[in-house]
Amino acid sequence: MTGASGGFPTGGGRDESRYGDRARSAGLVGGRPYRCWPLISVLALGPLPTSAAFARSHTRDVLAEWRLPVDLVRDAETLVSELSTNALQATWSLDGAMPIALWLLANSQRLTIEVWDWCAGDPVRRPAAADAESGRGLAIVEAYSNRWGVRRATSRVKAVWCELLIRAD
Repeated sequence: MTGASGGFPTGGGRDESRYGDRARSAGLVGGRPYRCWPLISVLALGPLPTSAAFARSHTRDVLAEWRLPVDLVRDAETLVSELSTNALQATWSLDGAMPIALWLLANSQRLTIEVWDWCAGDPVRRPAAADAESGRGLAIVEAYSNRWGVRRATSRVKAVWCELLIRAD
């Protein structure tokens, strides 16, 4: 969970020391205290067209390793796809595209997905025509997740997060 991430919180290493004090003082990730997350995966992704697919693959592999239910893994892949695509599109609109970061956090009750980007604007849910090929991302996030929101580390760096409840099999 360490490594260069362009200033994103990475869960370890030097980047955490820069961000970690603020996060720990707030004490929250996805609206939950850090100490509530025994399973954490962090992945920094370049602003590349293939990054959303890589984020989905990473999510599938990590959640399988964590032995989470298959239906939850499928829903998480969908959510990661929507959130990372939105983050990439937002970052591509900036001068000098910046990396995005994917956080997966789980405990025995919930999985939280966070996708970080450098775009100052908050995501906006907009109506999509029935035949539109885009514009449904946040509607999908709202439909699939238990809850979702936006959290800011700075005026420019934000995380759009969502939560899935883990059902006991």
